[in-house]
Order: sequence, then structure tokens, then C-alpha cells
Amino acid sequence: MTHTEAGPISWRDLPIRDDLRGLSPYGAPQLDVPVLLNTNENPYPPPPELIADLGTAVAAAAAGANRYPDRDAVELRKDLASYLGHGLTGSQLWAANGSNEVIQQILQCFGGAGRSALGFEPSYTMHRLISLATGTRWIAERRDADFGLDPDAAVAAIEHHRPDVVFLTSPNNPTGTAAQRELVEAIVDAAPGMVVIDEAYAEFFRPGTPSALRLLPGRPRLIVTRTMSKAFAMAGARVGYLAADPAVIDALLLVRLPYHLSVFTQAVARTALAHVDALLGTVDAVKAQRDRIVAELTAMGLHVVPSDANFVCFALARDGAERADEKAVWRALLDRGVLVRDVGLPGMLRVTAGTPEETGAFLNALKEIL
Repeated sequence: MTHTEAGPISWRDLPIRDDLRGLSPYGAPQLDVPVLLNTNENPYPPPPELIADLGTAVAAAAAGANRYPDRDAVELRKDLASYLGHGLTGSQLWAANGSNEVIQQILQCFGGAGRSALGFEPSYTMHRLISLATGTRWIAERRDADFGLDPDAAVAAIEHHRPDVVFLTSPNNPTGTAAQRELVEAIVDAAPGMVVIDEAYAEFFRPGTPSALRLLPGRPRLIVTRTMSKAFAMAGARVGYLAADPAVIDALLLVRLPYHLSVFTQAVARTALAHVDALLGTVDAVKAQRDRIVAELTAMGLHVVPSDANFVCFALARDGAERADEKAVWRALLDRGVLVRDVGLPGMLRVTAGTPEETGAFLNALKEIL
């Protein structure tokens, strides 16, 4: 290889895989503005007593940092099982660095070259991107116009494509719509391979919305993924996990990197789970702001997608009127110090439920703009 003085090159000039060309890295704008409502974080920081215990736990972990951590995170998995309930045990739980690594390990194990994964879009874009990154062919089927999903249509898509992995997000991101039990059951019964129900926002379910966790017994090909990034207000800790049959966890051991969860990550996650009541004490406050956003946007005459998450997806048009340009409205909100998310849906934006003050700032700014 000859060194040249032609100047810096782009990653596109490197011999990357052909199927990665044309892609863009996943990411949301990280801008320094007063009101950040674009990444579905919990707006409330960890309580002081947890912060104090985290310092103690991390210091204790540091004392043994010369040794590798428990590579299977056995105690953390027991704690996660205790939190989820449903009769689960540690042998049915698995944890990794955020739910994205969980998804990656699932696809490394059950997807890959010559295999396919099916999702119902619009949905969480990392399902598609991680599928592509693992050499898994991605198949996209569309949701209904209202972002719901008819069980018969879902089953027909599965029977047509025969995917090795099916992804269903509930509540769906970016729309907030939850999957009903009959939909999940129909997909699990029809799928020839694994079914992944992504419940990253499950703690924000409205009353009566079911979790797929109750469907795990007797369904060894069903996986339910969760995260500590949202309701637990621990996005910075990067802890995701799944619940499944013990055989699934045994299979994932084949692809997980050795010691993938650091001793510090495990210590932080276990300490947070010991403070679960305090951490989840903010969930009702966040849900109240979500419902406030839904009510006020509806009162403005805007179409709002029903949400079981900590965010709201809404159309920028009143009944009978032409939709506003979402990019122009996004910029106008940003000019007023409010950052929301343009999720790529024409004429629509997504906003995270913040504190009462943050939510008020968003609503006031939007009323000025529209």
C-alpha cells in the first residue's frame, strides 16, 4: 500500500462491504438547547439516594477491576427476573450493553447470511440497521394508515416471506401504538423462526395494555426485550435485557463477546434495581405529561397517534387543512429552544414527554408556530 499526500479520505473510499454503501449512521441531533425532547429519555435524573449508592457500588467494583467481571452477569439476571415477575428466573433473562446489543446478539445467533428478518414499518430503525450489519436480509412490511397492524395481514406477510426472525415493537417507535394480545399471539403462532417483541417503553403502558411477558410459557421461540434507558432514567448506563426460554439464553452464549458487561455496568444496574420504586416513581409523572400533550394537541385540531409510550407522534395539520412542512416546523421549534424529533414521516413529528415546564415550553412554541 502506497501512502499518498492527497489529503483526508472519506470512509466511503475504504473497502467496506458493498451492502453498507449508501447507509447512514443511526443518530439523533445532540444540540445544546434548553428543552431536549427528541430522544425519549426520562426527564428526571436519578434521586440523590441512588446517586450516593451508585458511588459506593462503583467504588467497590473498582477495587476488583483488575479481574474480569462475571461474564454471564448471573446476579444481575436474577435481579432482573425478580423485577419483571411473571414467574421468571435468572436462567430466562439475559443482559447486554443496551437493548441494541441484545438485538445484535439475537441476529448474530438467529439471523446472518442467507437468513432474513421481517419488521412492520414505520418502526424502530435499528432493527433494520442491525439486520443489515449482521448480514441478515431485511424485509419491510407496512403498517396500516393509522400505524396499527391487522393480525391477518401480519400472518399473511409471515407466511409469504417465511422470515427467520420477526420484529414487533410494542409500544411502537416512533408512533407509540401498542400491540394487542391477539396480534402478538397470531405472529408467534405463524412465525417459522424467532419472534422478538421489543417492549422498550413497556413501563409507560396505559392501563389494560398487555405485556408479551405473559405469553412466554410454552413459547420457546418468543423473546421479549426491555431496557433500563427509559423508565429507569438510566440511559447513560447502557443496560438492555431480554426474557425468553432458557434455551434462547444458552444459544446467545455462542455469540456474546467474552465479558461483554463490565463490572461497573453490572454494579450500576444492580444498584438501580435496588431502587426500583424510587426510579419508577417518575413514570406516572411522565405519563401525565404524555396525556397532557395528547389532549392539548387534539384540542388544537391536530391528529395525534394514541400512545402507550413516553412520547407522542402527531400530524402537523388541522382537520381539512394541508399538512405543514415537518422540517420547517422542526426548525421553528428549534429556533425557540425546543428540540423534537423528525422521524421521517411526512407532515409528522415526535415529541418526548418532559417535565411540566418542558412540556409547556413545547406546547407554547407549537401554538406560536401553527
